Amino acid sequence: MDTPTIQGRLLKAPENFIDPAGVKTVFQEAKAGRRHFIRQAFAAAATGLATGTALAQANPVPAGGGDPNILQLPEHTRGLGQGVATDGYGKPSRFEVNVQRRQSPGLTQTTQSSVSFAPLQSLFGIVTPSGLHFERHHQGWWDIDPSKHRLMVNGLVKQNMVFTMDELMRLPSVSRFHFIECGANTGMEWGNVAVPTCQYSHGMLSCSEFTGVPLIRLLELAGADLKQGKFVLAEGADGSSMTRTIPMSLITSGEVLVAYGQNGEMLRPENGYPLRLVVPGVQGVSWVKYLRRLEVGDQPYATKDEAIHYIDLLPDGTHRQYTGIQEVKSVVTTPSGGQVLLDKGFYNITGLAWSGRGKVSRVDVSVDGGRHWRQARIEGPSMSKCLTRFNLDWVWNGQPAIIQSRATDETGHVQATYKQLRAVRGSRSIYHNNAIQSWLVQENGEVKNVQVS
Repeated sequence: MDTPTIQGRLLKAPENFIDPAGVKTVFQEAKAGRRHFIRQAFAAAATGLATGTALAQANPVPAGGGDPNILQLPEHTRGLGQGVATDGYGKPSRFEVNVQRRQSPGLTQTTQSSVSFAPLQSLFGIVTPSGLHFERHHQGWWDIDPSKHRLMVNGLVKQNMVFTMDELMRLPSVSRFHFIECGANTGMEWGNVAVPTCQYSHGMLSCSEFTGVPLIRLLELAGADLKQGKFVLAEGADGSSMTRTIPMSLITSGEVLVAYGQNGEMLRPENGYPLRLVVPGVQGVSWVKYLRRLEVGDQPYATKDEAIHYIDLLPDGTHRQYTGIQEVKSVVTTPSGGQVLLDKGFYNITGLAWSGRGKVSRVDVSVDGGRHWRQARIEGPSMSKCLTRFNLDWVWNGQPAIIQSRATDETGHVQATYKQLRAVRGSRSIYHNNAIQSWLVQENGEVKNVQVS
């Protein structure tokens, strides 16, 4: 399995920051204040840069000779840079080539029915760049001509309607930030540790700003019967004819969007261009891509992807249907599996939390496998059914540590341990694994995926 190269996300603190006994811990923060605490951590590093040795290392003698005590400006400071890009679309730095979506070899037999995982460990904030957004395909992706694409609304409506893309984009639009998570995200971990990195364990997750028309507006234009019509069937235009039942109760709230925009531009082809459904808080399979039809009905449709797929196998052998809500969940992205802590000292533990039931209200972090917890800082913005970034100051003393995060949402739901989850769901399931993730920091600084019951 291809493990991503780590992109300089970890800090190297000065060796003399912590005494040999590891007495100087993060609890000094309570005494001296967080700013003073961090300032102490890096004061020695700043002093070291003023020494002659540090200057010589940072300012080597040029190949043609010269005085090492005179600052040698780098080429990019002395020369003429490149002109405006001619390819018309910006690209990341060549030094960031390892930050990319990755497939899991052997997960599926064909790439047309497969997954690519977002590099969560290399991202900042809450927004996933469109080019790094995770993909899930059931029969490959298409680049559809928007001038020929149509969306039909039929069923329990007064008038069947067919919309062109131009007609949809002329309607009043809204833009909202929401996470999308595949129901099978973290599914490989149900039985035991299966993958090494955060990208593979939790990377079927992304967050974007989506722009489109609230679905309820289209139903109102068609004169939908909102009393008898309790459900809407959404159908895609790809070869799998993906179809999903959406409860009308989600639609009448105005949250469900018929979207054409993502992160300020049109959807990418692999994300459903030119039209997809956005169903906040519900598993990604219901966010039907290449959306072509919406049918209003009076009962769930029990389509193939609802009757035999995306269902939960329970310990007694029965299957649970229509469990689309993505429960409260979180993951530490740094430090995480596959990364290496370069030295003892100060680190910023950071990660993501989310809930399909609303806002994340609290995140707690443990560095000792769940015996003790500290409340992390939730960084803004904090929005409903959207990724939330959290941070926690930590001083690593060079001893083994097990890092975990535990999220709580505004409805009071608390992220479960594996022991709690398996007591209800067993260990043979695939979908809706929201258990607490554990990362083992070893004495050599290497971080591995482990499970703590």
